[in-house]
Parts: sequence; structure tokens; C-alpha cells
Amino acid sequence: MLYVLNKLKNGILIILLYLSVFATAQIGGTKSYRFLDIPMTARAAALGGSSMGVYGDDINLVYSNPSALNASMSKQVALNYCNYVGDLNFGYLGYAHDLKKYGTVGGGIQFFNYGKMVGYDEFGQKTNNFKANDYCISLNYAKPFEDSSFQIGAALKTIISQYDIYRSFGTAIDFGVTYHKKNFSMSILAKNVGFIWKAYSNTLGKNEPLPQNVQFGFAYKVSKAPFRLIGIYDQLTKWNLKYVSPVDTAGKSSPFGSTETKHDSTKFQKFSKRFGSGLDNFMRHITLGTEIVVTKNFCLRIAYNYRRQREMILPDRRGANGLSFGFGLKIKRLGVSYSFSKMAFPGNSSIFSFVYCL
Repeated sequence: MLYVLNKLKNGILIILLYLSVFATAQIGGTKSYRFLDIPMTARAAALGGSSMGVYGDDINLVYSNPSALNASMSKQVALNYCNYVGDLNFGYLGYAHDLKKYGTVGGGIQFFNYGKMVGYDEFGQKTNNFKANDYCISLNYAKPFEDSSFQIGAALKTIISQYDIYRSFGTAIDFGVTYHKKNFSMSILAKNVGFIWKAYSNTLGKNEPLPQNVQFGFAYKVSKAPFRLIGIYDQLTKWNLKYVSPVDTAGKSSPFGSTETKHDSTKFQKFSKRFGSGLDNFMRHITLGTEIVVTKNFCLRIAYNYRRQREMILPDRRGANGLSFGFGLKIKRLGVSYSFSKMAFPGNSSIFSFVYCL
């Protein structure tokens, strides 16, 4: 057992040290292939964007965490689809197969279709219509440690992106470690560690960063209670997740630095302001959710993503941004799930999921 724990500790340390090299202060607008951050399964979306801390027999868990792949998912096929805002749509298809003592393998394909677009030249003259699409093909593998509750998993991703005549290809790896025992599970995951083989343009080069991330998550089924508590800490290697809002009408921030000149007059006020700012930044890492087990074959899901709420908020309206909910239903070999995510006032996300055991 001590040997396993030491190996786990060393693996986590390598993940954190490696990804810390690529850590940057800003999150949005600086990465390629951002579609990889979009939750494309109904269960992940209903739980606030990820289900990476949950361990179970649902193949859709593999989308959020390859180390959740296990033998109970063998011969399951999953299909997820979302008709997004306007004519945008995306989906995910997955399959798993158990290899007995050699572990469990799986595969997945995700796509994001941006619909038809109208092209214009530099003079504003219409040229031709074109399409834009992103694809990711993943091969997954997971294997438990002998005589322990730990297991490791990895996903090898091939990323293909095409916007009109511009194409890009990349490769990434997800690597995770999961611990599960009775009603408790926890995982640590490094996502999208890789590089780009071919950039969209020669002027951009091949060093465009991928949306790398390190996450920690847990799930706990409360004893003798019909619900499971789920929590995720996002962006372990980045502390500051704040950004300059383009709709900041109060003039308290700008892309060139703060324009606020008023200062608090007391030490307590300064401490209170600093504490509030630190708490706000901490909460941007946190997603909290729950799964309520109504019956053996039916459950409700609800979650709150604080960072999404802060990023989608409008100056004059707060709304329910950041909330998401859904349900899961099993009918013999068929599983059906649905999720609704409150993204912003004009646009929300609904994902339908079907899982069938062959």
C-alpha cells in the first residue's frame, strides 16, 4: 500500500511540475482548440461542466476523466448531442470494452460544428459560403493497481480543426489517477498536454498553447441519504482566474490597468477588500453539485459553477447564470440523460444523452 501511495504521489508531482511550466495569468482568449473545454455529455454539463470526480458504470464519465474507465462500462455505447445557439451544434460518441486482466479500453469522437458562414474579402465584398468544424478522436485506456482502490487512465487525442481554407492538427494527452472505495471517490487529472503539428497559418507558428488544465475532484455518497455530493477544483496550477470584463461600464478596470483611484481609509477596510477579492478568486476555481437518487433507476442532478456566473454576468442583471441541472433515467439496457445549463440571458445549453449496453 505504501508503495502504491508513493507512486501516486510521484505521479501527481510530475503532473503539477510539468504543467506549471505552461501556466499563464490569463485563461480566456489565449489558447487554441477551446472546444475541448466544452462539456459535451449531459452528465458533465448537469454537474457544472465536468464529472471528473465521479466513479461508476456510466461510460460518459470517461469524457471528463479517462481514469474513470472501468470494466463495468464494457460494451456500452454513448451518444450525446446538443443543438447549441443559432445553428451551432456539437456531440460526443463513445464506446468501451474490457480486456480482463489487461485493463479496459475505449474510444470517443467529439465534434463541434459552427454552421454555415458567409465569407467577405478585405473590401467588404461577399465571396463564398464556408463551414467551420472541430473534431477530436480519442483512444482511452485505464487499469487498476493490484490489490488497491487506485487506478490510472490516459486518453490520447488527435485534434482536427478546419475553418474554411485554414486547417490545424494537434495531439494531446489526458492523464488521471482515481481512488474509489465504497461511497467515496476522488481524482486528479491533467488535461490537454500536447502540441500542435500544423497551425492554421504559418504566421501563427506551431507554438500555440492548448487549453491545458489540472483538476481535482471528489464525490461522496452520504450514508443512508439519497444523494451524492460532488466538488471540483479547477485550474490547480493557476491562481488568478479574473479577467477584464468587456462590459465593465463602471470604469473600474481597463485593458491597460486599473483606473480606480479611490483608496480605503482604514486597515480593516483594506483587509476586508483584499479578503473579498481573494475569496472571489478562490470561488472561481470551485464547482459544486449533487446527484439526488430518487429511485434505483432515476436521479436528479444540479450544480453551480461560480466562475461561469461571474464571467456571464451583465452589469444591470445578475440572473441565474452558472446554474445547471438535469436527470438520468435507466430502462433495462438503455440510459437516457438530459441537462440544461444557464449560460447567459440570450443563450442556454441543452444536451441529450443516450447510453446502450450491447
